[in-house]
Amino acid sequence: MSEQMLDLHKRPLRDIRISVTDKCNFRCQYCMPAEIFGPDYPFLPQNKLLTFEEITRLTGIFTALGVGKIRITGGEPLMRRDLPELIRMLRQVDGVQDIAMTTNGSLLAKHAEALKAAGLDRVTVSLDSLDDERFGKINGRGYKVADVLNGIEAAEQAGLGIKINMVVQRDVNVDDILPMARFFREQGHILRFIEFMDVGNTNGWKLDQVVPSQEIVDMISQEMPLEPINPNYYGEVASRYRYVDGDGEIGLISSVTQAFCSTCTRARLSAEGKMYNCLFASTGFDLREPLREGQSDEQIRQLIHAYWGQRDDRYSEVRLLQTPGLEPRDKVEMSHIGG
Repeated sequence: MSEQMLDLHKRPLRDIRISVTDKCNFRCQYCMPAEIFGPDYPFLPQNKLLTFEEITRLTGIFTALGVGKIRITGGEPLMRRDLPELIRMLRQVDGVQDIAMTTNGSLLAKHAEALKAAGLDRVTVSLDSLDDERFGKINGRGYKVADVLNGIEAAEQAGLGIKINMVVQRDVNVDDILPMARFFREQGHILRFIEFMDVGNTNGWKLDQVVPSQEIVDMISQEMPLEPINPNYYGEVASRYRYVDGDGEIGLISSVTQAFCSTCTRARLSAEGKMYNCLFASTGFDLREPLREGQSDEQIRQLIHAYWGQRDDRYSEVRLLQTPGLEPRDKVEMSHIGG
């Protein structure tokens, strides 16, 4: 039986996002800019990464504390060798209700069938443009749109649930909003627009580069009218809209202009085993060392319970109140703990 675990704002812990690597084959400016994450960047050595057995054991401890949803992240998670084996192991953990993965999609075509067979339920694929030249600039490595679309097609053929994430930046890819909406509506996949966020310390975030989600809704509605619909569950981060004249919906993740901290139910586990209670956190709580020092599941459970119990994070709400005068602070890089 799982127990209800609440933080200082009475928010339960229900979701854990598990980073399996800090490496990625893309160099998107808003996440891993190439000028910072260059050829000599010191990524984590293998012995610092949690093993699959350690991830599985921690997952069992988290499910005993009320977590039901698992999301595999990175970096790019498909750069972690033998990832389907981890999915198979997690699928056998009591209490795991849903396993999803966030990926840039470029390696998905090769692995989609094995991931589904291992027990993966869903993928969220990041794609910020359908224009090859623009997409190549955004991903920093010249990858083509077809690389990602082939992965999406393979995921669909394998029977995986699919959503698409698009980070929108002023003067970068605003012109792609309507083409993306049209294309993925026709494809039958939910497209979610994400406001450009000030994650980490290296992505050069500026408020004037943020395209408010309401502006995106208004833009799409001029051509394809939208109406709001209710969330699927408590703590869903995306505001949902459906097309008035037919099937299909979009989502808006509005961390900057419509903060959703009050219903946030997720924690993050970094690739080296630190638990973070917020995407914008400065520090994490080390769980790798207690594992490797031989502490029992109950001892580690108590550590997690205490750490979540003192959680007071609500960065996006504070930013909303104080922008543009929010005092800068060091934050963990998104590539280190997943989005």
